[in-house]
Amino acid sequence: MPADRCLLRLGATGLIEVISPYDAVTQAQLRSLRPRGEWCAQRRCWQFPLEAAQSLQSALGERFVTEPHLQQWFIWLAQPLPPLPPHRQLVAAAALDQPLADDRRLFAHQRSGARWLLARRGALLADAMGLGKTLTALAAARAMVRLAECRLVVVAPVGLHGHWQREAAALQLRIDLHSWAALPAELPPAGCLLIVDEAHYAQNLHAQRTAALLRLARHPRLRACWLLTGTPMKNGRPAQLFPLLAAIAHPLAHDQRAFELRYCAGHWREQDGRRLWQAQGASELPELQRLLRPLLLHRRKQDCLDLPPKHRQTLPVTLTAEQAWQFEQALDAVVRDYRRRCALGLVRRDAEALAVLTALRQLGSHHKLPAAAALIAPLLERGEAVVVFTAFVASAQALHRALAPNAAAGLLTGAVPAAERQQLVDAFQRGDTPLMVATYGTGGLGFTLHRARHVVLLERPWTPGDAEQAEDRCHRIGMGAALQSHWLQLGVADQLVDGLIASKAERIAVVLGSHERLLRRQRLAAMVDELLNAA
Repeated sequence: MPADRCLLRLGATGLIEVISPYDAVTQAQLRSLRPRGEWCAQRRCWQFPLEAAQSLQSALGERFVTEPHLQQWFIWLAQPLPPLPPHRQLVAAAALDQPLADDRRLFAHQRSGARWLLARRGALLADAMGLGKTLTALAAARAMVRLAECRLVVVAPVGLHGHWQREAAALQLRIDLHSWAALPAELPPAGCLLIVDEAHYAQNLHAQRTAALLRLARHPRLRACWLLTGTPMKNGRPAQLFPLLAAIAHPLAHDQRAFELRYCAGHWREQDGRRLWQAQGASELPELQRLLRPLLLHRRKQDCLDLPPKHRQTLPVTLTAEQAWQFEQALDAVVRDYRRRCALGLVRRDAEALAVLTALRQLGSHHKLPAAAALIAPLLERGEAVVVFTAFVASAQALHRALAPNAAAGLLTGAVPAAERQQLVDAFQRGDTPLMVATYGTGGLGFTLHRARHVVLLERPWTPGDAEQAEDRCHRIGMGAALQSHWLQLGVADQLVDGLIASKAERIAVVLGSHERLLRRQRLAAMVDELLNAA
């Protein structure tokens, strides 16, 4: 067996990968090692957790070359960091009852959340948006920095870096701030605490950023890993939880196939003569919720704060005869083109359904603009502050053009440089601009817009987490009066999406422990088929 083909290397996700030509003796050795490893057909190697390092070195060290990066990790494993102080000392060092540098004080739920984090080396803080997860995590981190002398590494979207820097300054903390697009390859050798904001960015195991996060979460110099997200299961699928559980070393993440089989309705199905593993469903959710409870903390606003209420109403949009004719013509053109391509065999019906529904939603968004303007204009005349969210940039731009001549308005889309987005938000919060028009992907992330008394959702995104997060940019600590949320709804396409949101929200509520009933959910493709047949 050539020595250069027998290798121990550090994988992209922080697992030990064993590379070698097939050899019955070596394969038997690998199967007998504990902790157990798994054969990864995609990478054509065995993968073992870092805890198997000593066993691998004892069994294979003389015959296998160890890649330099992995060798450094082995050295760190042989030189473990000193143990952390007891929990009570960490809580005392956090000084949770003391005022911050800007004279703010932590709320009771933030103090209890910080104590909860300090009791765990891996944890998922999944409080609802607007409960101050950033400050909660930093307050707990202050104790780790003071007593364990570890560095504080924070991963957050670029648009939230200013917010993290301000909150860290209030606690007189120095943080190493990284974006999701540029995760560090290594952690400080002296030890560190890793805090990951908007952790749902890592819900796809096949994404490079998920692999990079898992590598950091498995680093031998890591003291603790705390994940923050208000939407740990954005689309209502337990499979999205698995990477987050792996990052905090939850026991459920030790065996991906077993997790998917038990909680994701995992099964094999035939497609084009191939067997494909499917794990996008949901099953045994009450059991999953019970097993998640020790390492996942989810609290709702009504459980923690005495906030003014949020009222949500659906506003059916009625078109004029001419508008209805134009909409029907555009709708018919989309459906005819879809059916033509299906008849020619150019597309699969199930694969194209989502694209057709997206086109219908774009049409609906455009045709709801006059109704949106008619709703918003009187509110602005009365001096109300309004925030509008839409999924489509073209709709945001058109609505901004229609309303801006009569009132100062901000436009918050991905085209706005990250450094300028907070300036638009600050202008709205000061009252310089009474209207903010934003896309979900930009305005719905991390900003505080609690001066608004009305939030208008021109249409809803696919996931309940995104819809809730958009509303909660306005419904949060610091608001002074009730929030009115207006959902504009035009036709069956909007009804379908709103039905999906309600169905997915049921799943999420069961897993997070805030609901005990689960609605039966119809597959999206079947819903779209009904929509197209009715068109």
